[in-house]
Amino acid sequence: MRVVTDNSEPAAQDEIAWLRDQLLRCQRLSTVGTVASGVAHEFNNILTTILNHAKMAQKPNVTPESKDQSLEKIVAASQRAAAIVHGMLGMARGSMRREVTDLCKLVDEALLLAGKDLSKHRVTVEKIYKGPVLAEVVPIQIEQVLLNLLINAKQAMPQGGVIRVEVLENSPLGLAEISVADAGCGMSPGDLGHIFEPFYTTKTPDSDNRGGTGLGLSICRQIIDQHRGRIRVQSALGKGSIFTIKLPAHIESARKAA
Repeated sequence: MRVVTDNSEPAAQDEIAWLRDQLLRCQRLSTVGTVASGVAHEFNNILTTILNHAKMAQKPNVTPESKDQSLEKIVAASQRAAAIVHGMLGMARGSMRREVTDLCKLVDEALLLAGKDLSKHRVTVEKIYKGPVLAEVVPIQIEQVLLNLLINAKQAMPQGGVIRVEVLENSPLGLAEISVADAGCGMSPGDLGHIFEPFYTTKTPDSDNRGGTGLGLSICRQIIDQHRGRIRVQSALGKGSIFTIKLPAHIESARKAA
């Protein structure tokens, strides 16, 4: 427990900043926990793939071509496992330093972590990348926002559906944009005016007892505000929702990468 003995305004501001950082960290760890069961299931699938192909490669009558194919499958599965571990560790304890990052890659990393949980709930993802799209961000924070939006989109479609993720550079405005669209239940005009307020929620916990705290979108907006960006939503009851993140683009670097 942190104790402040100085009653001055600067000390109070320091305490508020510290508490805000702790809230961001707790929400990030909560997001990691949300996808953890799906990641564990994915690891089980990866290990099964490795074991089956290792057994095939050990058969006495295996041809050199079949053996090479099995070894390639083992290498590919191992690389996927390493990528998942890297993503989980990055979310849990990654650097808070800003760096020029391709937002398309951040979306891919978020989908790598959330993919199994989405497929479990019969949710597929359509990706539209017009990139590379570069921005100077804290990668784990933007990935945290993306995971939150993906989980919300999944919860809005309890019978399953399609999430559409688009990444593009709006050069005339100097913006890098990410949109996450679902075809779920949508929100009423009354709810739209409050969804970014702390503890305001339009949903109850799902079958896995997740969601409903009202902190996720509030923290998302806080993170995007800290990046000098904006987060907007379009929604209508029964017609789904589209969340759009707009960040200052690193346009000069993007042109060099193109």
